Amino acid sequence: MGVFEELRFDEHGLIPAVVQDAVTGKVLMVAYMNEEALRKTLETRTTWFYSRSRKTLWHKGETSGHVQHVERVYVDCDRDCLLVQVRQEGVACHTGFFSCFHRMVEGTEILEPRASCPASPLLAFLGDLFSIIEERAKHPSPSSYTARLLAEGKEKILRKVAEEATEVLLAAFEGEETRRDHLRYEVADLLYHLLVLLKHEGLTYVEVMEELSSRHIKAQATTS
Repeated sequence: MGVFEELRFDEHGLIPAVVQDAVTGKVLMVAYMNEEALRKTLETRTTWFYSRSRKTLWHKGETSGHVQHVERVYVDCDRDCLLVQVRQEGVACHTGFFSCFHRMVEGTEILEPRASCPASPLLAFLGDLFSIIEERAKHPSPSSYTARLLAEGKEKILRKVAEEATEVLLAAFEGEETRRDHLRYEVADLLYHLLVLLKHEGLTYVEVMEELSSRHIKAQATTS
């Protein structure tokens, strides 16, 4: 049985699609697809949706250029909702925010729009941190440690990486009472300086994640 026979479209022939950034894990938007929109999405590997108000198909980014390149599509356990993981060009929201979910509810109030909403999942925060490092490189400030470190060059960055790696080793050998907290602190320092080194060398955080993912896939293939 094919995907279109298995999915449970509603009485209007529609199915909700949650769109998620494949790199950061942020939820970008929610829209609806009918069978034709889903078919076009799977064929073109860019997102197509059905507008309930205009009663017509629309291609995300067709006029704005903010295209969503589809990485993976998942269906939920009830087969009545889709999760579409994409690589977003530009922004997802027509108001200019990266995500449509840029207003947080606090208590009974809806707060003013924030560019940082929704917050990245903690496991994806390294991606956000790398974006901050990239921003410091583009717009250096004398008060920014990151900008100063990048300006001082590779030798300084490498010395800091070596220094922090040594601190990690020393923390790992400490007594039981202090080891865990100190090790956490020093590993955070090391990760930060490694990200600065990546930026200096023209590599990205995503490339490292892709390398790790590729190794995992190869390892699975050899053990299956």
